Amino acid sequence: MVDSWERARQVLAAAGLPPGRLAHLRPLSGGTYNTVEELLLTDGRRYVLKVPPPPTAPGLTHESELLVSEAEFYRAAAKADVPAPRVVALGSRLLMTACPGEPWNGSLTETQRTGLRTELGRQVARLHTVTGPGFGYPSGALGPLAPDWRTAFTGMLDAVLDDARRYRARLPRPADAVARTLRAGYGALDEVTVPCLVHFDLWQGNILVDRASGTARIGGLIDGERMFWGDPLADFVSLALLGDIKEDEAFLAGYREAGGRADFDVPARLRLALYRCYLYLIMLTETVPRAVGAAQERRVQEAVAPELLAALAEIEELTA
Repeated sequence: MVDSWERARQVLAAAGLPPGRLAHLRPLSGGTYNTVEELLLTDGRRYVLKVPPPPTAPGLTHESELLVSEAEFYRAAAKADVPAPRVVALGSRLLMTACPGEPWNGSLTETQRTGLRTELGRQVARLHTVTGPGFGYPSGALGPLAPDWRTAFTGMLDAVLDDARRYRARLPRPADAVARTLRAGYGALDEVTVPCLVHFDLWQGNILVDRASGTARIGGLIDGERMFWGDPLADFVSLALLGDIKEDEAFLAGYREAGGRADFDVPARLRLALYRCYLYLIMLTETVPRAVGAAQERRVQEAVAPELLAALAEIEELTA
């Protein structure tokens, strides 16, 4: 059994921070892969420590070295002047600053929600101005960065489909049939020529809302471990998780105001459908290595499987 306090003190010392000033430690919930803890020092400074599971723990292929990708996201977010944690130290664990606020929840008024979604649109547009040296996961989990988006993203799809086969995940169609439908849309990927910063996990639980000043504002975008260099359009999937980003007028207004491109022509709709398939395949497959209970597995199936089928149907319709 690992002593969390002793581990935290060791991480602080390695980062050049006073381990004797650790005053409080609490686990943070919401994550499904890494262990996450908040560290409070006696002088009021707050940090977040992420600890990955053992290398032998079951997981999806792309989940290797997630902390490398997360640190890359935070460094890039700083370049874009977007509120996010700042990296303090990265080794086998990630130590970062804590952002103010709590995860976005249903307690916001409609006025607050509209203002926050507009500001979120501006921030995401700024994220998308940051470019990388190639396409794909910077962690190297699926190999080196690719020179083009089609190569990178089809490799990402192949990896999760292989995971689904390996874990015998319950998909609404056989993995080989899903792969055949996906291939019909691959031509649209060639329109993407610049590898942009993509968070790919911007559902509400990873958006902190800070109300300390009396006005709700975005305190930080967190959990950047799923980031990759690719098509900015891919971020729209988790931003409208299990929904349609085109209905989020406030977000799109802020995104376009800050220079983001949000066109929904046929190639863009095809790419969005491909990205939806990728996320939904991850969500369905990860229930096996996560060993979720029967009730959670049923909830995921009921919510996600129909959305995967709808995305596949859209690809079939647009490529008929």
